[in-house]
Amino acid sequence: MIDNKGKVAAIFGVRNESSIAWAIALKLHQSGCKVALSHVADTKDEVLFLMDKTGMDSSLSAHVDVRDEAEITTFLQKVYNEAGPIDYVLHGVAFGTQQVMCYTLPGSNEPAPAYIDIPFEDLMDSFNISAYSLLRISRVVKPLLAKNASILTLTYNASQRVFPPYAGMAINKAALENIMIYLASYFRDMGVRVNAISAGLVMTTSSGGISGVRTLRKIGKFTAPLGNIDASDVGDAALYYFSPLSKKVTGNIHFVDGGFNIMGIGVDGE
Repeated sequence: MIDNKGKVAAIFGVRNESSIAWAIALKLHQSGCKVALSHVADTKDEVLFLMDKTGMDSSLSAHVDVRDEAEITTFLQKVYNEAGPIDYVLHGVAFGTQQVMCYTLPGSNEPAPAYIDIPFEDLMDSFNISAYSLLRISRVVKPLLAKNASILTLTYNASQRVFPPYAGMAINKAALENIMIYLASYFRDMGVRVNAISAGLVMTTSSGGISGVRTLRKIGKFTAPLGNIDASDVGDAALYYFSPLSKKVTGNIHFVDGGFNIMGIGVDGE
């Protein structure tokens, strides 16, 4: 078991118990790490409940809108002041309106919004939250990082391949991956590593509301050589990046998708 006693992690993106970010936070906590979680207004109660339930220090939590550098600064400075230099940072934040992601609601007879009609303002807000926030968080946390710190973000294969119900969010993930590799180079003098996990489709609260997701899960069950994944599988991989085992790994996109990304065509399971 990886021993993270004495380590400190700041986690952005926990929404509820089904969140990939929560699975990672839980693995870190179980490895002995001191974990701090951000929240927003509609996730505060759930985040604090989960922290109390699992024995995490819920005082290491604060409201953070990742579009607001001042709020990020207040949170990370609080973590630094109360727990010490920050060893690990998880960027697990993403948001896109229905107009950005071009999906229909389950049970709706309305056609999905057209990709070509994605509103610029909606896309820019989505980009701000889902991609640029990694740059903003990294800028704020830089002077608060411990030696040999690790920054990790979460991406998805739609950055490279077409998944129609993901649409504008795929633009954000492509940008996020580019930001990640440039940060990996930028932090070279500090020895800070920056990586991304490209997770397979996990049934989170957010993904569950997108029409077609269950079909993709069904396809993945047979097409991915190792089948579908769950959030804990991503947590296991994240623990590698949040440990000395990855001390010479940076700028990497690590697929945790059962091998779905290697397949060129779907495979019929029958």
